[in-house]
Amino acid sequence: MSFTPQALILDVDGVLTDGAIYYSETGKVLKRFGPDDNDAIQILRPHLHVHVISGDKRGFPITKRRIDDMKLPLDLVSTLHRVDWIAERWPLDKVIYMGDGIFDAVVFRQVGYSIAPADADPIAKRFANHVTQRSGGNRAVAEACLHVLDMFFEPFDLFRYRESVTSEGEAV
Repeated sequence: MSFTPQALILDVDGVLTDGAIYYSETGKVLKRFGPDDNDAIQILRPHLHVHVISGDKRGFPITKRRIDDMKLPLDLVSTLHRVDWIAERWPLDKVIYMGDGIFDAVVFRQVGYSIAPADADPIAKRFANHVTQRSGGNRAVAEACLHVLDMFFEPFDLFRYRESVTSEGEAV
């Protein structure tokens, strides 16, 4: 495949999270984000821009708290307007998009490459270029990041990476 991506756009609920939202009497209070996703995103970031989007207005402050910790840009983007939002920022054919919902299939048909987690809506999975083995919020993004490295850059070598990071004096 002759495709050099410029950006990876990640949906939040159902991709970075398991999609569950916990409510109290006062409203949304918790979302469960998956382990290892941030580590894999950081490994991928030298190769392309990573951006996070969410359509969840009421849960946005919860999402923002976690995405700020990951030091990633985050925008509130309606599921119905994602293609237009992406096209205003990057050439569509240079974007990898990871989503899980019914409307994500529309995005999948417009971008250069698309990824869905294993538990995505069947419509989304049907139009995805790649479906992970893991579910959203359960290392699906980590798996997708390693897949992107393998497909479009160079396969991730854990031991070479570890040596380069430790030789620079950074914590692993």
